[in-house]
Amino acid sequence: MNRIILVLSAVLIAVCLFAVGGDAGDAPKDWPSWRGPNYNGVVAQADPPIEWSETANLGWKVELPGPGHATPVVWGDRIYVLSAVRTDKTVSRSDSDLPRVLPASLQQQPPQAEQQQPKDSPPQRRGSRPPREKPTHVYKFVVSAHDRGTGKTVWQTVVREEVPHESGHQTASQASVSPVTDGEYIWASFGSRGLYCLDKNGKVVWEKDLGAMQTRNEFGEGSSPALHGDTLVQNWDHEGDSFIVALDKRTGEQRWKVPRDEPTSWSTPLVIEDDGRALVVVSASNRVRAYDLKTGAVVWNCGGLGLNCIPTPVEHEGMLWVMSGYREAAGMAIRYAGAKGDISDTDRVVWKTDRGLSYVPSPALYDGKLYFFQRFSNVLSCYDLKTGKAHYTEQRVEGVGNIYASPVGAGGRIYVLDREGSAAVFRHGETFELLANNKLDDAFDASPVIVGDEIFLRGHRYLYKVARD
Repeated sequence: MNRIILVLSAVLIAVCLFAVGGDAGDAPKDWPSWRGPNYNGVVAQADPPIEWSETANLGWKVELPGPGHATPVVWGDRIYVLSAVRTDKTVSRSDSDLPRVLPASLQQQPPQAEQQQPKDSPPQRRGSRPPREKPTHVYKFVVSAHDRGTGKTVWQTVVREEVPHESGHQTASQASVSPVTDGEYIWASFGSRGLYCLDKNGKVVWEKDLGAMQTRNEFGEGSSPALHGDTLVQNWDHEGDSFIVALDKRTGEQRWKVPRDEPTSWSTPLVIEDDGRALVVVSASNRVRAYDLKTGAVVWNCGGLGLNCIPTPVEHEGMLWVMSGYREAAGMAIRYAGAKGDISDTDRVVWKTDRGLSYVPSPALYDGKLYFFQRFSNVLSCYDLKTGKAHYTEQRVEGVGNIYASPVGAGGRIYVLDREGSAAVFRHGETFELLANNKLDDAFDASPVIVGDEIFLRGHRYLYKVARD
């Protein structure tokens, strides 16, 4: 009798868990922003494949409307992707800095239009110089939704047709800013080409023109919007009048706008909680600043980073990690709880390093362990965030080369893609262990997206779903 009661109890518990969608250990069902549901590149409970190729563990592969470095987002059965399609239409160079050639009449395109694209050239290798000539080709700036099960295009919306006012670096794209979603709306930023709110059917709800950036050396744009509650935050650091702005996510109405004394940066804001108050943390060359999400007031600031801030901050148990990895490489772990004012050179900065820091990729933060690559090479470091202990440094990850995509973690593993289609998977932990090398027929600058037991990869030409056969 007791045995029967135990069995029935177990069945009842299982039914209850199923009814509420599983226990607390289930992996998140979505990837709503470019660094994932936990804003650190990690979904520990997920369990995607370790190995894949063009013939193994490949769920599907579909051609995209055009190139883009923006990491996709996933919600439910939809994947949202940004692309910038260079058309054959040109303007004279003297006219190439004119504003929009397509006014507010926004058009939704049929799915079959996705095949009409110029082929993208291979990625440029390390050491290439940014172009100096102004663009003359008109681009279509496209948001597309794809079915998660099949990859089929559900809808495709051209939000703008325009000649970009800057060329961007040869290794960049005109669609490098990642979208964000809450399942009801998708917010897609093309930087100087506009910020757009679309509903899940592809209709543009509102749009916002924040101006034209003047980026350092015309390297291009890359700071993605951040979403918290009903507030959307966009950082706008460039060689002109820099600022940060908060908007109502439903209407685009401005809630606050604060000037910033900063040169060009590409870091995406991170929203954290401190004693019940939401703070927006932004890394930049002059100062790392924390803004009150409601008012825009600066709560604390900290100096110490260098030029060309690209990596996005990450947070774990009251500690922040910020870094820059250009010629003035610097990384800092900040204990932020209760911080106020200028915390530079105080005990709030728990530890620093200038070794092995990322120039382009953002770090992955997994169970308090930081993983980052030196500049954009395959040289890896792993640190304990709280103590600054180096578990290992200068670890070369065989099988991958130049890396722009940020590493991601899942199932006790770290995944990384390079710019020539190769991938490496290694074990999460205090010692390095390479688990697999993989290869696809594309190039990757967007970061991997992991949802459950699936990986979604945005290449220069294709969107891939990696899943067990």
